[in-house]
Amino acid sequence: MKILANDGISLAGKILLEREGFEVITTFVAQEQLADYINKHQFEVLLVRSATKVRKELIDATSLKIIGRGGVGMDNIDVEYARSKGIAVFNTPASSSNSVAEMVMAHAYSIYRNLHQSNRMMPLEGEIHFNALKKEYSKAQELRGKTMGIIGFGRIGREVAKLAIGAGMKVLAYDRTYKEADVPVEFFDGQCMMFHFDIQSFEDVISQSDIITLHIPSQEKYIIDSEIISKMKDGVVIINTARGGIVCEEDLIDAIEDGKVRGAALDVFEQEPNPSVRLLMNEKLSLTPHLGGSTEEAQERIGIELAEQIIGFYRDSKLS
Repeated sequence: MKILANDGISLAGKILLEREGFEVITTFVAQEQLADYINKHQFEVLLVRSATKVRKELIDATSLKIIGRGGVGMDNIDVEYARSKGIAVFNTPASSSNSVAEMVMAHAYSIYRNLHQSNRMMPLEGEIHFNALKKEYSKAQELRGKTMGIIGFGRIGREVAKLAIGAGMKVLAYDRTYKEADVPVEFFDGQCMMFHFDIQSFEDVISQSDIITLHIPSQEKYIIDSEIISKMKDGVVIINTARGGIVCEEDLIDAIEDGKVRGAALDVFEQEPNPSVRLLMNEKLSLTPHLGGSTEEAQERIGIELAEQIIGFYRDSKLS
């Protein structure tokens, strides 16, 4: 069986598949040439990340049996249409959760300790205005004792909760699905503590939190806009590592410039991969180019999880 990992796959995942007799090709094929390439080489499995789009036209033009998405969201795949054609579609929701959670905390620390601003200005003015920068950026705060509001309490949201607890923060969580949740927080040498969460209302979370982090799928309308921001605490920090388009970026910048929002962190963007210049130039924004799940550990786990699902699919097919 032939697999095209168009956006790549970890070496561990590739080795696992090859041990089971699969041929794995990691050549990147441009979107407009993808259907012809798949048909020419008779690929049954297409693996993608976020770069490659798998829309109705590609599905109809090929004879794929499996579409695998390395990562959580599947916005770049016409999932229901593919499944209606008998194609198995799956992703890897568990593999990158910890990496995304660490990114959230990294941004939170960066904003509260002014690291993002300091890193911008030290190369430019550090030699001449060192003491002035020290005075400016020493106006910082600790995360300990602050309240982390988590919108979306699935796998990633719960990983954020664990790290926030470790940082000494209070955690409030909102989720449309769950009413309560028990979250195990693992420490070193096998030590573990269980924390119980009663899911709060959306209004309570946004109005009581010092930091609000989003972990929900793409939506048809903004979740965070000027109206919602007006209900938040003065000096709130907003972090979005989920999906572009759930935060109105123009309203966010206006709120930062008005002083309502202390700062914000964006790993995803409405106009990705071409964020607006107004975002890029705002010194109170901590920005990363969609790196939430991009750690070596997460990529290895993603590759293995994809491989195991593919192997399981073909084993089940043989048994049936």
